[in-house]
Amino acid sequence: MKRGKNYNSVAEKVDHMKRYDLPAALKLVEEGAAKQTDDTVELAARLGVDPRHADQQMRGTISLPHGTGKKVRVLVFAKGEKVTEAEEAGADFVGGEEYAKKIQEGWMDVDAIISTPDMMREVGKLGRVLGPRGLMPNPKSGTVTFEVGKAVKEVKAGRIQYRTDKTGNIHVPVGKVSFSEEQLADNIRTVLGEFNRGKPAAAKGTFWRNVSISSTMGPGVRIDVLAELLNVT
Repeated sequence: MKRGKNYNSVAEKVDHMKRYDLPAALKLVEEGAAKQTDDTVELAARLGVDPRHADQQMRGTISLPHGTGKKVRVLVFAKGEKVTEAEEAGADFVGGEEYAKKIQEGWMDVDAIISTPDMMREVGKLGRVLGPRGLMPNPKSGTVTFEVGKAVKEVKAGRIQYRTDKTGNIHVPVGKVSFSEEQLADNIRTVLGEFNRGKPAAAKGTFWRNVSISSTMGPGVRIDVLAELLNVT
């Protein structure tokens, strides 16, 4: 893949064998970001878990203190009074069978889907479509609930979902390049703290294998996780 001059100039500064403290890493990430757009800052964690075993899978949600900086489009599957509750909380789309049909026909203009438990029979039929995209509502992630108003507000405010992939990696957005260094640091430490608390008891050996942050268009920069965990409250 051909890289731009800005990417290459910053990549030359990054020592890929070094684990940087967060302020230094964030400065490199900012330098490597595209200048024309407000890049997303992403965190990639390679963890010492084996997701082939159910007791080593990691998944859940995290409420970032400063949000992601992204406008989140939310679809709620609900009926009755819960429709009004979802709409008043700011849901972009609310309905039932009509949205299930749209999704089956290829519509997917949403970033998060919430469902009341009584609508899951309908939503469950969409598993093959929603599952691979990480959009399938799940009680563990708080997206299957009768408290749809609360769930919508939390998702809109910056609640993100995470899940280990087949190789034990997790990728999550932690903000935008336009965020202040303090805001990004707060979000990143929140994520690290959540992962640390969620370490499976069955995981063996080194848990934190590699964690890096990057902008959408910039090189990855490894961070010193153990040092940053000392700053996690």
